[in-house]
Amino acid sequence: MSATLAVTAALPHPLPQRGTQPRFLPGSPLVVVAVSSADEALTPIRAPSARPERLAPGARGGRARHTARNAIRAPRSPLAGGASLRPSQPRRGGSGGGAEAGRRQRRRREVLKMAGSSAPWIGSAYLFLQSTCKTIILPNLYESAQKKPCVFKALKLALADSTGSVNGVDMLKVHCSHPHLIVQLKFCKQENCRRFLQSYREGLLQKSLQNHLQLSLAMTTVPLEMELKAGNEHLDNMLKDEDRCLECIYREKPDRLRDEEITELEERLKSLILHQNINNNMPSKDCMSLNSPSLPSQGSSLSPQVTFLFQGQQFDNRTLTPDDHQKFAKLVSKKWKQVGRSLQKNCRALQDPVIDNLAHEYDRDGLYEQAYQMLLRFIQSEGKKATIARLIAALEENGLTSLSEELLGLHSNEDDS
Repeated sequence: MSATLAVTAALPHPLPQRGTQPRFLPGSPLVVVAVSSADEALTPIRAPSARPERLAPGARGGRARHTARNAIRAPRSPLAGGASLRPSQPRRGGSGGGAEAGRRQRRRREVLKMAGSSAPWIGSAYLFLQSTCKTIILPNLYESAQKKPCVFKALKLALADSTGSVNGVDMLKVHCSHPHLIVQLKFCKQENCRRFLQSYREGLLQKSLQNHLQLSLAMTTVPLEMELKAGNEHLDNMLKDEDRCLECIYREKPDRLRDEEITELEERLKSLILHQNINNNMPSKDCMSLNSPSLPSQGSSLSPQVTFLFQGQQFDNRTLTPDDHQKFAKLVSKKWKQVGRSLQKNCRALQDPVIDNLAHEYDRDGLYEQAYQMLLRFIQSEGKKATIARLIAALEENGLTSLSEELLGLHSNEDDS
């Protein structure tokens, strides 16, 4: 008896009638069935995705066909349950683009969270400097007793230019690692760090430092290469993603207090008498005045830092008086803690958690007593170094210009005039 082969798809519809073409849908498993005649049973030869039900022996005729149809119908089609006819394809843009967008969104949320936190925003980074001129080796210049103040002055002024404030970024230590000069930076405000990153990205910091080094060292040009790192992250590779840079800097907390050498250099820099119309063209004299400590005049109570500038005017420096102490406590109001944190950069007696402890201890006594006790700690710890110049700098950093003018007697002068 001749046998014929029929190939059909395991779909939930009847077998095609004789003389019609079978229909196949993508993804449907195939069943090959041998048909000998209309009177004999259907015997499945191969069913890859599901085993059709075996027919009872001796099944004949229409019953056999009905059973065979049920067997073919048994495997459930992948189209059941509303599945799409189209084969699965990756989404447009791939998973990489979506993952990167997700990471950026998470970073933005993290930056906003950091900005809204009540805790002070503090981060750290390392600035690597190298001169491209073979005759200028920055580590050698900084290790020189005569040139070190000049290099430090250029660094300080360039960093002030990048943030728009003398206290916008703090130098903790300068490392000499040939051929690099490595400056460890500390940021205490997110806005200052953001301005620094913008200045660095646009090349303004590099130009400013080159100009200041040129003036301080009396050189024609000082070409530089810069690199910025936070921990193991090379920030130069991600400068376009400002939020990611801020996150990396915020994650790296300072591992040290300011080096004593940096404190000494800064004090000597503050004591420098700046004659803008003369010394801008005579950088060598700047270095000489930095190397020689200023001496107070006879009969005065001036500290080694004899003068300082405020709003373009030059003022004599002096140790804080009881009158200064009381004016500060009376007028500083709620910002006494911010001023205290500015002073703590150079005062170990105000290191955390001293300020918070003072706030708790004198909470019932009010703001005046809290501010008075904070400044008292500063004066007792620093002695003659507790100067009006240091207090004015802390007030300026926190936007308390009016209080600075009051302490310097500018308001009384205006009233007299």
